[in-house]
Amino acid sequence: MDGAITPAGAAGGGDLAPDQDGPPLSSYRAEDWITFVFFWLLAVVVFAQFFTRYVLNDSLAWTEEIARYLLICVAFVGAATAVRKSSHIHVEFFYLYFGRRLGFALSTAVDVMRIAFLGVCVWLTWKVTEIMQTQKMVVIDWPLSIVYAVVLLGFVVMTWRAAVVARDNWNAGSSVLTRVHEEGRHQ
Repeated sequence: MDGAITPAGAAGGGDLAPDQDGPPLSSYRAEDWITFVFFWLLAVVVFAQFFTRYVLNDSLAWTEEIARYLLICVAFVGAATAVRKSSHIHVEFFYLYFGRRLGFALSTAVDVMRIAFLGVCVWLTWKVTEIMQTQKMVVIDWPLSIVYAVVLLGFVVMTWRAAVVARDNWNAGSSVLTRVHEEGRHQ
């Protein structure tokens, strides 16, 4: 990196020390590492599927199903990272024209609705996980509830992270939505 310090928000992420290639490992949380493991398991399974199908011309039967389940795991556990970083898609247009107080009130309502929605998702996923204990995967004789348990874990962590983000937004008196106008992000 030729000794330069990457500005906050630039690709490569945040405030970096000179000659540092990426964010420090301490900036990653448990859900980041779990997603990382699921991602690389997915990569190995997809490579095995490709290799056996196109090189050996004798495909492994289980790779497609397991790859599908691992992709689900990556999506739902990885979504917790997106909640923590507030990097999910937001509609920012209206916040350009709202006053600070109205924007903060609406942003708080969005935080509350997000927590409520994710809480309902936790409850529903719990119910589905209980039901799926008797349902087996197609190719492997494992209960399908394993996949739903990982989805449940993802929703639990998303709900927790959303509550932490809402608390931090409340304490700061602003959020990524209310900072749209201040930061000059115009559509």
